[in-house]
Amino acid sequence: MNKRVYVFIDASNLWAVQKTKGKFFDLAKLRDYLKQQHDASDIRVYYYDAYPDKNTREYSLDGKFKFYVYLSKALKFVVRKKPLKQIKIVTEQGLVVEEKGNMDVEMAIDVVNQINNYDEAVLFSGDSDFLALVRFARNKGKKVYVYSSRNNVSTELRTGADGYTDVLTIQDDIWRAEVKHREQN
Repeated sequence: MNKRVYVFIDASNLWAVQKTKGKFFDLAKLRDYLKQQHDASDIRVYYYDAYPDKNTREYSLDGKFKFYVYLSKALKFVVRKKPLKQIKIVTEQGLVVEEKGNMDVEMAIDVVNQINNYDEAVLFSGDSDFLALVRFARNKGKKVYVYSSRNNVSTELRTGADGYTDVLTIQDDIWRAEVKHREQN
């Protein structure tokens, strides 16, 4: 039997898991692990991320954009990205800029638009807002699995899907280098 599995990765959720683990995922190994775990004959991975606008950081963002090229060219991921939205807020301390980069709508649109192209969906997210999306896909006869971590997944999403995996407990070799934090000035 041919089983098509589509993976939808929320980069902010992935980052939270990696910070907790203290290591980065090896995304090629993670893709291969998911293909094997779900007995997929075909796997397609979507990656959703919001990035800082140029000149909003004291460091270069070139590495971030090279990473997107690596994902799309080398790993054949579908990369969906957009700049972080900057929201100016007046506080007692003065004007503060907050950044928001939610990609939930883009992810939901792809899950719905691709519904006839996959048999199983894998969501890398912990957001309870996705429960309606999980129900929609399941009502269309699709299996939906959630991958996240115990400290970053809602009870509703964890229990509402066909299965849940805490990626921090995976024993397979899906990790690579340790997370190193940028020094603050």
